[in-house]
Amino acid sequence: MKSPIHLNALKAFEASARHQSFSAAANELNVTPAAVGQLVKTLEEWLDTPLFHRMSSGKTRLITTETAQSALPLIQEGFDKLAQGLDILKDNAISGVLTVAVSPAFAAKWLLPRLHHFQAICTQTNVNLNTNLKPVDFASQRIDIGIRFGVGNWQGLGAEKLMDEEVYPVCSPALLEDPTRFTTTDKLLNETLIHDQSMDAHTSFPSWSSWLKKAGVTGPLITKSIQINNSAAVLQSAIDGHGVALARSVMAKDDLAAGRLVRLFPDIYFESPLAYYVIYRPECAALPRVQAFKNWLFKEVENQAFKSE
Repeated sequence: MKSPIHLNALKAFEASARHQSFSAAANELNVTPAAVGQLVKTLEEWLDTPLFHRMSSGKTRLITTETAQSALPLIQEGFDKLAQGLDILKDNAISGVLTVAVSPAFAAKWLLPRLHHFQAICTQTNVNLNTNLKPVDFASQRIDIGIRFGVGNWQGLGAEKLMDEEVYPVCSPALLEDPTRFTTTDKLLNETLIHDQSMDAHTSFPSWSSWLKKAGVTGPLITKSIQINNSAAVLQSAIDGHGVALARSVMAKDDLAAGRLVRLFPDIYFESPLAYYVIYRPECAALPRVQAFKNWLFKEVENQAFKSE
């Protein structure tokens, strides 16, 4: 049997099933209700089975049959995949828009101060930053590539480790005017400790309690504290002299280099079990813009490490 024009017929069926109306589907597809009804009828004839129960109560309402309802999610997924494939065909060039997902704090403290380096070498690529504390759906939100902090496992996404991270106390240089203030680690218990609540979801991330234990401080952690749910704001609070922050090394690097912050007790090394990863949709991995940005990220980290030596 010769196949009908399945794509248009399937589009008509999917829109009609979603709206439960030929008229609403016609408005979406920019055709007449009669055309939608004819396409659905053609598909039903080819399948030799009805797809809808037609219910008339003032105006016709469509109820999908049990078989049609079970097939609908797969057809919708197929249209999503087609859209992604067309995006890849359209975007297979270095020029255009690259959508990058990062946390607001990482964008502010690491990526944005360096992004002009990428723009200087990829002048035809426009970067669209998606900054969100919550996980984003890369497929539905058309995210090309991102940088995430974690253990390196995100379902459905490729991941390559970009940077490890260390945690350590930092404070404003103004707090060091008294040379006896930080002579021993237990003196931190006299300070206002700034806590990074944005890491609370990562149960393995080092807390002030775990860092002090590592440093040999055995006293109870009964001290003044400030709780902040943004890593960049944690550092800013320390820069402003409001207390001592437990800093993430990647975030604090530029502030330390500029003298806005000072690292306390540098002999105590505490590496985080979490790291920064470049993540991307596997189907986008070979796109020239994605490759260029990923290669630049790793080169930037390599240059940063070289300058630190």
